[in-house]
Amino acid sequence: MAEEYDDDFQYNTDSGSELDDEAVSEDDGIAMEQEDTSREVLKETPNLDAKVMTVEDLAKEMNEIIDEVSAILRIGRGHCRILLHKFNWNKESLLERYYENPDTDAFLRKAQVLPRKPAPPPLSSVGECDICCCMAPLGGLDCHHWACSNCWQRYLDTKIMNDATSEIQCIFNGCQLLIQDEKVMQYIQSEAVRNAYQRLKINSFVEGNRLLKWCPGLDCGKALKVEVGYSEPRPVVCSCSMRFCFGCAHEWHEPVNCRLLKLWLKKCSDDSETSNWINANTKECPKCQVTIEKDGGCNHMVCKNTACRMEFCWICLGPWEPHGSSWYNCNRYDDSRAKQARDAQELSRANLQRYLHYYNRFMNHQQSLKLENKLYATVKGKMEQMQLQSMSWIEVQFLRKAVDVLSECRRTLMYTYAFAYYLKRDNHAEIFEGNQRDLEMATEQLSQFLERDLENENLVTLKQKVQDNYRYVDQRRLVLLKHCQEGTERDIWQYTQ
Repeated sequence: MAEEYDDDFQYNTDSGSELDDEAVSEDDGIAMEQEDTSREVLKETPNLDAKVMTVEDLAKEMNEIIDEVSAILRIGRGHCRILLHKFNWNKESLLERYYENPDTDAFLRKAQVLPRKPAPPPLSSVGECDICCCMAPLGGLDCHHWACSNCWQRYLDTKIMNDATSEIQCIFNGCQLLIQDEKVMQYIQSEAVRNAYQRLKINSFVEGNRLLKWCPGLDCGKALKVEVGYSEPRPVVCSCSMRFCFGCAHEWHEPVNCRLLKLWLKKCSDDSETSNWINANTKECPKCQVTIEKDGGCNHMVCKNTACRMEFCWICLGPWEPHGSSWYNCNRYDDSRAKQARDAQELSRANLQRYLHYYNRFMNHQQSLKLENKLYATVKGKMEQMQLQSMSWIEVQFLRKAVDVLSECRRTLMYTYAFAYYLKRDNHAEIFEGNQRDLEMATEQLSQFLERDLENENLVTLKQKVQDNYRYVDQRRLVLLKHCQEGTERDIWQYTQ
């Protein structure tokens, strides 16, 4: 039956917010040498204009859309919310599809708003509940599947509190009719469940609407709304100061795009690299395929499988007997099978080392970013001390600005390693790594200055040195980002995935 829904009710997952991730050509227009951009005004990716919305704002907007569609289609509000959810809250698309369909009842059945095959109505409003088999007043939906109010309440409570869904099907197994909001609120009694259902409806409204995103800031609870027409992932800033990507709702991650960041985070979080480590540090017995880890220097291996006990060489995986007295040097056995095993082992080790190179640097900058949050406390104390020495509040803000720049550079560097991991080696990648190296060196110098040298400078020279440092570091960051942006615009980046 599910196939019937495909034509009219496909979720709109193409939000227009994904970058073109596949590099298709190499453009000689990108300079092969790093240019002097010191006189050029460099700017990072501008923020999208976005409206910050509270839960109350979201509920109001959701209800206004439902009321508008309900008035046009002349159907209940609960049914309208189900239809809007099916169309990702794009009311224009819903209305267009509704009116172009010659059979509106069939349209509503596909949307699970009208029952496909209603059961015969009960002879009486009081009878035996088909769920608990008790005699009680019965209630139900347009499908005529009726149950007692206690069974409806328990069913809805479970769906809301345990399954966390606001799109709830009929209580009877196999019936796909969705329960409209009016019926849900009629049966649930607990105020906590009612509030939870309201939150689920609002979350469904935000998650299904391509123009809305929840702020990922800790305990923020607000959403941001953008206007129609943006064509690529851009940063937005919430009232809680969280700056995040509207494309994927992760913190702003320039220069790596959303698709590659998703791959990278999955790679870092799952156990795929555990398997990679096993491949790089263990081998299988060439006879019984039991996995063996080498725990000593001797290359003479004896399989621990008592049913096998094969003696073989760790290096070439060949039988040990032909090696004669060459106990620690494999220089004789080299058939094609052993060569394939060695090649696979070397490739696995190389892949692991490459991954760890980028992973360790990614995590190092992430950890440094967390630790450097302590700098704000240090800088605050220094700013208060400077104000006691005749400097105004405005005059000491350069110190906070320096820590802000340092944090941004750390964050950019962190994501450059995710970007670099998937980047194919070519001349453009070499330029990128040069810019990355320059930014990393400048960032470490600024970090060291702020952590160690603040107390060693007098106030006359401190401000100038701090400003010179953070302006240079920020300039290097913008140079790197400009090169990455140009590469994306001209499709020069070639990725391994």
